[in-house]
Order: sequence, then structure tokens, then C-alpha cells
Amino acid sequence: MEKLFSYGTLQLAQVQLDTFGRLLEGQADILQGYLVGEVEITDAAVLKSSGQRFHPALIKTGLATDTVTGTIFTITLEELAKADSYEVDDYIRIAESFSSGINAWVYVAKG
Repeated sequence: MEKLFSYGTLQLAQVQLDTFGRLLEGQADILQGYLVGEVEITDAAVLKSSGQRFHPALIKTGLATDTVTGTIFTITLEELAKADSYEVDDYIRIAESFSSGINAWVYVAKG
């Protein structure tokens, strides 16, 4: 199983149903060293699922005082591939360590 941190639209029930065909289970966690910016979404399927033209996007600051709260979901490798398809090209998936000590994938802004 894979761990995936969501701080944005992947926490929405409709996005989970559209992307994974089920509601995900997870636990709250905190990522240090990042702030939340945003990207404009132009992908029609993503716009329809989320209902939001602008999605949050993490920007690395490296400062311990900058934190982002979200949820770490446990998903399958197949579901991780579906998450990759959902996220637009403005994001990249990286591995990070969280306040709980869990290591998980997270999508951050390219740049």
C-alpha cells in the first residue's frame, strides 16, 4: 500500500469518487517547510470533478515555521497512478516526511 498526502481537492468526496471509485480513509498530518499557493486548472475533467478553477499547490520554503495541514490516505499502487492522472502538469509527485513520522507521496508545484 502507498501513502498519499492531500492538502486540497483530493480530500473532496466527489473527487475521490470520480478518481478512485471510492471514499478514502486517512489521518490528519502536517507537512513542515511548505506554504500553499495555487495553480489555475484548465483540464475539463478536473474542473468538473472539483468544481474549482484554482487548486492549491505547495511551494517549498524550507522554513520549519511554514506548515500545511492535510490528510494522509492509504491507497493502492493502482490508485496512486489514478491520482497521477488526476493531477495536472503543474504538479510533480515527491516523497516527504511528515510531523507524525510517516513518509508519504505529495504533489507540489513545479518550479
